[in-house]
Amino acid sequence: MSRPWLFWIRVRGWFAAALLATVAVPASATTCTGRFPNPITDICWSCILPISIGGARVGNFGDQEDLENPANPLCSCGVNPTIGLSVGFWEPARHVEVVRKPFCLSALGGLDLNPGLPAPAAARFTRAEGDGDGGSFYQAHWYTNPVLFYLAVVTDFPCLEQGGFDLAYLTEVDPLWADDELSLILHPEVLLFANPVAVAACAADCVAATAGFGLRELFWCAGCQGGVYPLNGHVPYHLGGVRTAALLAQRLAAKMHRELIAWGTHGSAGLCGPFFAPVMDKRAYKTQLTYPIPNTAKDGGRCCQPFGRTTALWGAGKEFPVRGEDFGFMLFRKRNCCVGY
Repeated sequence: MSRPWLFWIRVRGWFAAALLATVAVPASATTCTGRFPNPITDICWSCILPISIGGARVGNFGDQEDLENPANPLCSCGVNPTIGLSVGFWEPARHVEVVRKPFCLSALGGLDLNPGLPAPAAARFTRAEGDGDGGSFYQAHWYTNPVLFYLAVVTDFPCLEQGGFDLAYLTEVDPLWADDELSLILHPEVLLFANPVAVAACAADCVAATAGFGLRELFWCAGCQGGVYPLNGHVPYHLGGVRTAALLAQRLAAKMHRELIAWGTHGSAGLCGPFFAPVMDKRAYKTQLTYPIPNTAKDGGRCCQPFGRTTALWGAGKEFPVRGEDFGFMLFRKRNCCVGY
């Protein structure tokens, strides 16, 4: 006896399998591209400005944005106090990359460092409602990159971090990066902000970040990119690779602060050295896209963006297929330092 219903079940099963095969691209099929950030052509050096002594800005071109500085130009540090000058500037010291393929080191020329460990590849998801909205997931890497020191741009300046270009953190080996529930270990306070009022407050943070810096008090907000939480690679609304990469760069920086890998270096508390800052002050960072297309063109005199600024002002044309779907950012952090004499 024929069973037409069984035939159609098999046909539908084959069709579903073929559809999944076209949608779920294996990690090995994802390209790994990149380029080491050229300090001459890929870094916007005006982002170091303004330079300040005390509360007075003595060097600023193109109206670069700045935080408040200690008002007193004199400072002292140490058990046997050394009197010095309070200096402020923006130090290029960290590099973040957001990649699709696990263990793909885009900042090292697209080096595939896969040691054979299982790690989820980047993916984009479409909701069942079919409204066009969808989420995404990416891996991210944190580099130390004290470019001013290893290029010897300024010699005998005690305020610069010493060291070289180095890979400091890979999310592929962090189980919290791919799991929303596990990531609550780092930030249980997210339960306080999972409500419409807290989410709506991020609109004010978006406006403030687009006009200048985001609002420090709204630490759970990532400006126009959405929310800082959860501190992992899952993004609920994917509205372009540049926007998503900018959000994940801010999340990874916040995660590094929460894990005490990154410290604060600005304000009066930073004059005598870095200090613990488990809740990141997002105003203390400016970002500059270095890959795939370096954002060195000055828009309104600036080519660096504070965390949370809308990508509509600078992100157009920065993403393209295959070689332009991974992203790298130079992070300029605010540095206040007591230079003794």
